[in-house]
Order: sequence, then structure tokens, then C-alpha cells
Amino acid sequence: MIKFLDLHKINARFEADFKTQFNTFLNKGWYILGDGVTQFETEFSNYCGTKYCIGTSNGLDALELIFKAYLELGLLQPNDEVIVPANTYIASIISIINTGLTPVLVEPNPKTFNIDVETIKKHISTKTKAILAVHLYGQLCDMIGINELAEHKNLLVVEDAAQAHGAIANSKKAGNLSHAAAFSFYPAKNLGALGDAGAVTTNNKALADVIFKLRNYGSSTKYKNEIIGSNCRLDELQALFLSTKLKHLDTDNLRRQEIAKRYLNEIHNTKIKLPFYDGSLNHVFHLFVVLVDNRQAFINHLKANKIESSIHYPTAPHKQKALHRFNSLKFPLTEKIHETCVSLPISPVMTQNEVDQVITTINNY
Repeated sequence: MIKFLDLHKINARFEADFKTQFNTFLNKGWYILGDGVTQFETEFSNYCGTKYCIGTSNGLDALELIFKAYLELGLLQPNDEVIVPANTYIASIISIINTGLTPVLVEPNPKTFNIDVETIKKHISTKTKAILAVHLYGQLCDMIGINELAEHKNLLVVEDAAQAHGAIANSKKAGNLSHAAAFSFYPAKNLGALGDAGAVTTNNKALADVIFKLRNYGSSTKYKNEIIGSNCRLDELQALFLSTKLKHLDTDNLRRQEIAKRYLNEIHNTKIKLPFYDGSLNHVFHLFVVLVDNRQAFINHLKANKIESSIHYPTAPHKQKALHRFNSLKFPLTEKIHETCVSLPISPVMTQNEVDQVITTINNY
């Protein structure tokens, strides 16, 4: 069976280093916000090219901390509107709602499935104060265009970079293409921890200072609480594991791109709509998502040939019970994507034979 994502095999490559890191962690006896977190924050900010990185408990908390910090700084006000793609993972939208802001859902570009400038323009109102650019599946949004529009309209730009670790456009990496960015290190990500973890990157010192406080009860000095914060700290042990894996992220991303190029060049089946890719480093293929009209039949075909697949995501956010306020809205393209999408196996530990088998099986569908 070709697994959709073999996390054990991915992490087995680092097992000796993990054990060394764990022993160091045990011997040191410092378990929260220790040297490991500081080290990873330094390494990841250097990697992204930003001045600051703040480790967080997960990707959702990273997003929420950004919005909370902008509210604390007075750059956002309660109920301000944030434009967000309708076809994102629901966490993007939840982060806006949970911080007392108002999400404005918009359709994606039909080619890239990311939001674009023209669509954003149509939805800007006097209440619009920010854009949440989601780099869906690992492909960067048009950040040059989005940033130019945002500057013209005096809007904040936040990247949801949860799926785009290491993606590059115009010599800049995801996380360094906006005012602030949120990352998830959920185990299945291109840079995945062995549990929940996340981070914020930014070049804004005032914002970083507030987020450092917000993640730790609103405190920068123990028992002195300057603002109302929460407990959203990056776990010390996960930080150590992430430092180990960060060294291999670029190599792993290149392997993902190699597999994606093979899929794009060698899958020839008119029943399958392949994703757009311009061949650059702006897509790190966290997911390789195809569209198939009769999705279940296709999934059954893959399964019969011992190939696992997945669906990201089966239900559009505006159709979820949790977001009942949006249930009556219509987003035809978003709904089509969610009804027909299938994610194929793609990971840095897939063998050439496994890639061959996936291609042959799809061409025979």
C-alpha cells in the first residue's frame, strides 16, 4: 500500500538526532521557553529572512495572536473586516472570528485557487482593514500585487503560510512577504513537529514585542502582566525537533517539486484536472490536489490499486454548521473545488517506483 503520507518514515530519518535532543532536554531540566525555543526562533527567522520569529502552540494560535496584537496596538478595531478566501481551511476564518473581527469571504482565482488582486478589489469596503492571504496547498499568492493594493488602500496584509514553508517568490520566502505571517508545524506539514506547534514571523518590532507578551499571559517578565494574554507558547521539545528538521526542509521541498513535475508531465487523463504550476520555487506542494468529477469512483480506483488518497477539504467552510452565519452564501467555484478535490500522495520519502505506480494507476482510470 502506498500511504498518502508516511509520517513514521519521514521522521525515522531523524530518529538518532531526536533521541539526542530528547536526552539533552531531559538532562537540562528546563521545559518551557528554554534555549531550544530561542534557538529555533532564531533559526526560523533567519531561514524566512525576517527580523523576528515568535514560537507558538499551533498555527491557529499564531494567526489569532497576530490579529490580537494588531488590536492591542490599535491598528485594528473590533468588527473590522478581513478579506479571506472562501476555499481556505476553516482555521483561517476561525482566527478572524475568534479575535472579534469580521471575515469577508471571497472566491479564489480559478487557475491557482488562491485569492487575487482583482477579486480583493471588488470586496474592499470602508470597513476593510486587512487581507489574509492563504498560500493554499503550498503555492504562494500574488504577494506583489496584493501588497501594492494594500499599500494603496492602507490595509494590513497577513500571510497564512501554514502550508508554504520554504516557498520562494522574488528571492523572498513565505513568512517575509507581508506585515506578519502565521505558520503551522502540525506533523503533516512540510516542516512538521511531532505534535502541535506554530510560529509568527514579522519584521515589525512593535508587533513582535506584543506577540511575545500575548503568548505568555501578557507578560515579558515573570509575574508582571502588562496586557491580557493567553498561554500559546511553543513547546520546548517540539522546538528542538523542529530545529533538527529545518536543516532538511529545502531538500525535502525539492523532492516534492520533483514528484509534482512528474505528475504534471506524465499523468495524461482527461478525467483528471491537474493543478497549475509555473515551475518556479513559489510552490512547495504541501499537497498535490487534482479535481475529479466522480470523486468517490476515483478514490475507489486508487484504493483498489493500493494507493491511499485524501480530501482537502470535503466541505467548504461556509457550508459548515459552525459557520452557520455564512450557510446561505453561494461560492460556486469554492463549492466545486471542495466537491471534486482529491489529494494524491506526495512526500519526500516516496520512492520512484511508488511515483510510477501512482501515475500508471491514474492513467488507467
